[in-house]
Amino acid sequence: MHNQNLAWIAPVRKSGLVMLVIGFFVFVGMLFLNQYKLTEQVLSSSINHSTHRQLIQPHLTQLMNTTVTNKFSFIEGIRNTFNHYNETVYQRYHLSSTDIESILTQVNTMGYYDLNILTAVFNTQDDYAAYKTKKLSDYTGWLAGQQGKNLAEISQVINEKAVEINANVLAEKRIDNYAIGQYIYALVKSSSSGIVSKNTAAFFLFSVVLATIGALMYIIPEKFSGPAGIKNNNVFKNSATNGGLIGMLVMTFLVLVYIALYFFPEYIVEWVSLVDPLFKALNGNGASAWSIYGFIYTLAIVVMGIRMFIKYRHSNYHIARTGSIIFFQSCFAFLLPEILIKLNQPSTDLKNMWPLDYDFFDAWNLDSLSSSGDIGMFMLVWGITLFVLGVPIFTYFFGKRWYCSWVCGCGGLAETAGDPYRHLSNKSVNAWRLERVVIHSVLILCIIMTATALYTYFTGVKTIAGIDTYSLRSGYGFFIGALFSGVIGTGFYPKLGNRVWCRFGCPLAAYIGLIQRYKSRFRITTNGSQCISCGNCSTYCEMGIDVRSYAQRGEDIVRASCVGCGVCSSVCPRGVLKLENGTTAAVIDHSKKDEIVNIVQIISAEEGRAKMN
Repeated sequence: MHNQNLAWIAPVRKSGLVMLVIGFFVFVGMLFLNQYKLTEQVLSSSINHSTHRQLIQPHLTQLMNTTVTNKFSFIEGIRNTFNHYNETVYQRYHLSSTDIESILTQVNTMGYYDLNILTAVFNTQDDYAAYKTKKLSDYTGWLAGQQGKNLAEISQVINEKAVEINANVLAEKRIDNYAIGQYIYALVKSSSSGIVSKNTAAFFLFSVVLATIGALMYIIPEKFSGPAGIKNNNVFKNSATNGGLIGMLVMTFLVLVYIALYFFPEYIVEWVSLVDPLFKALNGNGASAWSIYGFIYTLAIVVMGIRMFIKYRHSNYHIARTGSIIFFQSCFAFLLPEILIKLNQPSTDLKNMWPLDYDFFDAWNLDSLSSSGDIGMFMLVWGITLFVLGVPIFTYFFGKRWYCSWVCGCGGLAETAGDPYRHLSNKSVNAWRLERVVIHSVLILCIIMTATALYTYFTGVKTIAGIDTYSLRSGYGFFIGALFSGVIGTGFYPKLGNRVWCRFGCPLAAYIGLIQRYKSRFRITTNGSQCISCGNCSTYCEMGIDVRSYAQRGEDIVRASCVGCGVCSSVCPRGVLKLENGTTAAVIDHSKKDEIVNIVQIISAEEGRAKMN
């Protein structure tokens, strides 16, 4: 009779899975259904910099007013146009070897270097000749008229200064790569038209909404399939969760999405158009590539959070923790920043902080906050106070878990959408050694990068020890902020587990972890006498901690990497593990455990003899 009552579960879950797959393919397929047409109006609205627009417009003649159905060729055509423009500009403005030879020929004739030589060599009436003359006059004016210099010495100076001038051509005359990326995205988005653009509501319904309903139909029936309790059945046999083919396909998709998001957002403009109406209502400006990312990110946490509610419904700790994650992501990370934009205030996630928010001390952010009145100053003071005082205080009382498992957006996605992959974390000693080196190296690098940013901000000096401070920040943003945290940190969930970024790369996790390791009341206590060495705790530790080895020895677990998710305690069949907030004095130095045991045994023996006497 019981099985008959549950007969509806399998068909509902299968139907939900079908709807999820259909919604996914509609979501991906829409990227290839639009067409693109570049017009004067599109160009004017997409390139706000009037000088750049006037300079680039003649080079876009072949693409203007032509309908293109192939997105890849359209984008490639625009990108090639910008690259060709930059190359043309460089060729016209830079000092060529021919220019230098002409100057040196005149020097050889006159016997010394004179600025009149520049007028003779660059005698054309155009901007290029004037630019070269002006730059050489500025850089080599001190050399003019010095008859004691021979040709070789003058040649060396001219060639050295030519290198510096040509480097400035790249900065002064070319359109920089960041601006090109912004222009290409805006041009593609504005020129996009067709079935998706005309039916965004329908595509939103049959992709995002359909996939969400399908996911919930697959998730919710699990509640009725049996009694409460954690079920990790077949996770090592399922191709989706054991690093098999399905998992690798999911990983490939996630990696491609993150690459597109960070480096080529012009390829996902159709996704952006889906949420344009929503974000126009929220911020008054419409959506960007980061808007669709934030929307899908939050939706994933909510949907998979519902799965967490069902899976861990027997645990008040996990229910409260999951609810906290959903609240902070939905309200603080998603809604509040958009509402602030509509109110003409700086957009910020108040729960995010340095060093995770690594550009908090960048000049653009400091200027934005300091020029935004009382609210801006509050955000600046709040951001500093949070990591200077908030982190040490909260970590002392509650350990790393207060942020990493209850508040953080990265941890929120890992705990919800990443839960099916938590068992894939590497538990080897080598992984632990690598973890300690890498994560603390990232923290040190972030501190150095931030210090140079502040030095540049207050002094105006842009190079330190020959290193350009902007290059240091942009390099950190590329390798750590984009590749490590996004492409690898989330994209590799199905292969490396759900806490790759938190474990190996997050500088804030490193900072909080140091406090937890040496000065926190939080630890996981163990009742070693009850341990049966089943290994569930170690298997499902997303941070790769060999929990079982601690439990077998009856040692409290005080590790810098532990995020206090509590899953090790929940999967233990004997109740060996318990998350506690004691006093720091209660933490035993386990390196002296044998000595302590011997002392206790001696005291017990002495007490026994005293009673006998």
